[in-house]
Amino acid sequence: MQAVDQEYLKAQLSSPPFVAIDGVHNVRSLGGYESKSTSGHITKMNFAFRSGGLSGITAKGKEQLKELGIKKIFDLRSDIETVKFGRPPPALGAQVELERIPVFKDQDYSPENLTLRSKLYKSEDVQDLMIVYNDILIGGIHAFGAIFKHIRDYPNVPFLFHCTAGKDRTGVLAALFLKIAGVDDVSIMKDYALTRVGSEPTKAVTIAKLIVLDDFVGDMAGLLRSLDTRPESMLAFLTMLESKYGGVEGYLQNQLGFSDADVVGIKKNILELVADK
Repeated sequence: MQAVDQEYLKAQLSSPPFVAIDGVHNVRSLGGYESKSTSGHITKMNFAFRSGGLSGITAKGKEQLKELGIKKIFDLRSDIETVKFGRPPPALGAQVELERIPVFKDQDYSPENLTLRSKLYKSEDVQDLMIVYNDILIGGIHAFGAIFKHIRDYPNVPFLFHCTAGKDRTGVLAALFLKIAGVDDVSIMKDYALTRVGSEPTKAVTIAKLIVLDDFVGDMAGLLRSLDTRPESMLAFLTMLESKYGGVEGYLQNQLGFSDADVVGIKKNILELVADK
């Protein structure tokens, strides 16, 4: 995990799919990705957004949130995370509805508590990380179901979902969103890898918090691996999703309880025609 060139970082963070919300890191739009399964369509612009935690959002950031048209926030963090680290959900005003739907209701999955799963995160073998990502798929049945129901029922209500870092829980959900839309695996892998860029502004603070933990003392290489979003990790996830759950359609139907008609409707509501140039 090499340092990101500052000029490259500045250019990336000021360009799509990155979106500026002051006080919030790793904010990206999931719009504009080409569907390979529905010709002439892309994922809907200004509809779905992903990010890290919103607790630090500023007054300017709240205005930017409003300008983006975001009406619904889904917070994937556990109750323990919000209390333990003093990161309560922010007050966003009457125009934005915030729904807390923890992937792991009673577990702390914040970066500061990686020590619980540090061997899996630090491993060079991506299959170890798949143990964590499979846990997210299972633990996230209620949370992910609620978000896909929102897509099914409220296709004109833009939304944002986030965890603490916007990396693992958020990354898994973003992959499901893009996959059901028919986006190709390479593009999904690239979206996942962009968290490496989106998290760079807060990397030093995160490292300072983690390096003092017993499982990371003297193991900077392992710590950095735990923070990285390697494309091959997402490829391994997509492979697991296919082999273990019958693909994203199988997961939505057999785990989240959606019907064939629901899946068709969800996909339809995610996509829009490519605008004529």
